[in-house]
Amino acid sequence: MVTTYLDKILAVHRAAAAGDTRRLDHLVEQTKNLGPTREFRRALASVEGLGVIAEIKRRSPSKGDLNPGIDPEEWAAAYERGGATCLSVLTDRDHFGGSPADLAMARNAVTIPVIRKDFTVSALDVVDARLMGADAVLLIVAALDDAELADFHALASEVGLDALVETHDEAEVDRALAVGADLIGVNQRDLLTFEVDTDRAVRVGRYLPADVVRVAESGVGGPADAAPLAAAGYHAVLVGEALVRSGDPAAAVAALRAVG
Repeated sequence: MVTTYLDKILAVHRAAAAGDTRRLDHLVEQTKNLGPTREFRRALASVEGLGVIAEIKRRSPSKGDLNPGIDPEEWAAAYERGGATCLSVLTDRDHFGGSPADLAMARNAVTIPVIRKDFTVSALDVVDARLMGADAVLLIVAALDDAELADFHALASEVGLDALVETHDEAEVDRALAVGADLIGVNQRDLLTFEVDTDRAVRVGRYLPADVVRVAESGVGGPADAAPLAAAGYHAVLVGEALVRSGDPAAAVAALRAVG
């Protein structure tokens, strides 16, 4: 069996989750004292033209350092000025150099919704996303079995989070739809080769039901990459590397928003 980059990251997160002894019911109770979220899915569903989920990302396992000294507040504010629909903030420390503090700083600097971008492998991860201030949580179908996917999706709704359910192909879309997902991402990057395949993203995007809010993830370097995704009916693109490496993040977001 071939081990993917995702498998290696998940092994680290599952080991950490196995040692987490906090009580889920206590954490869920804490979420009841929090204010309302900013409705991540609704922002994407109502955006005019192609929406942009602009990401705060310091590094990646495949590319190494991207912008290790990034100021989350400064970058988030620039993204919002450029017209970003939502933010994505990496909180994985070991592989992406992120942290919950990055998410808190970015969200405090803007008024748009924010998703916690991390590798959710336990119910505690879901509730942690809400407690650290996120408006949405990422659930990767390839990382979860059917019971986990259903439980975490339901828990996200219980604590007030939207769930972006990430898929790679039609079979994973079927699994996402089976748990009631109405916000589905299609990752263009192949799990085995790490190559970007826009043709596959277009194909899978057309497979999604009309009432699903759809997001294209990974491999969008600029407007030319975003155009076919907009034409395929995606509501938004999630863009990280190209934006954090940009000399003018506001202008880079604005150029993407002009597509479609």
